Amino acid sequence: MTANAWAYYFGFASPPFSKEIRDDDLWVPASRERRVDRLVEACHDHEHILLTGEPGVGKTCVLRSLRQRLPEAGFRLTYCHNATLGRRDFYRQLCLALGLSPRATAAAVFYEIGQHIHELGAARVHPVFLLDEAHLLHQDVLDHLHILANYDWDSKALLTIVLVGLPELADRLALRRNRSLLSRIHTRVQLGAASPEDTAEYIEYRVRAVGGDTNPFSSDAVAILHEASSGRLRDIDRLATNALRHAASRKVRIVDRSVLGKVLGDHLNDLVA
Repeated sequence: MTANAWAYYFGFASPPFSKEIRDDDLWVPASRERRVDRLVEACHDHEHILLTGEPGVGKTCVLRSLRQRLPEAGFRLTYCHNATLGRRDFYRQLCLALGLSPRATAAAVFYEIGQHIHELGAARVHPVFLLDEAHLLHQDVLDHLHILANYDWDSKALLTIVLVGLPELADRLALRRNRSLLSRIHTRVQLGAASPEDTAEYIEYRVRAVGGDTNPFSSDAVAILHEASSGRLRDIDRLATNALRHAASRKVRIVDRSVLGKVLGDHLNDLVA
């Protein structure tokens, strides 16, 4: 059964747990709203940011919410996701993301970026560098980031660096070699897994967002989904999609414990034992 076929079976306009979702349709519960507000405030205050969390807890969703809330007129957001590059290639990638022409040497690339940052500052445009998977950054890149973090104008940073990664990123930054960089990061946010209430709200929201009049997931199914996913949104998306596919293939319109049993298999017995 194709994606659209099973979605149409439940009366959805599209698969409800797809990654292809507009920023305007992002689900942000009250607990996450406060964290996004904190990140927005940090960008306005020209502070550097550390955002950590386990895989699948919604770090990308928070970043997209941040991007949506920052006014385009006063901010220039640059997203860098290839964290495994060496220092020169990392800065070359950053040049390309900023629309600059990469230079031949690391020093020339760094100078080009520095000049651009100053030009933006003079134009009252604040650059925000989002560095995803930052726990994978080479040490020589971390060594150099504190220099970028030092750019300032009238005692205010000329850019905001947002380091995003797994919890071990905080451990790396706490090492003596990286303390200079860590000391410049005043806003530190750690995302946890969704609560049971958040999971129920999330599933309901995603179903409504694609035109579902009725939530096909029973309350016990939602509780089991939460336990099976440990509150990780990425796993909720995967398991909920598999459950809907299976239910549609069996011409069943309610996803209950029995349907999830077919999807989760023996894992379900461990969860409810």
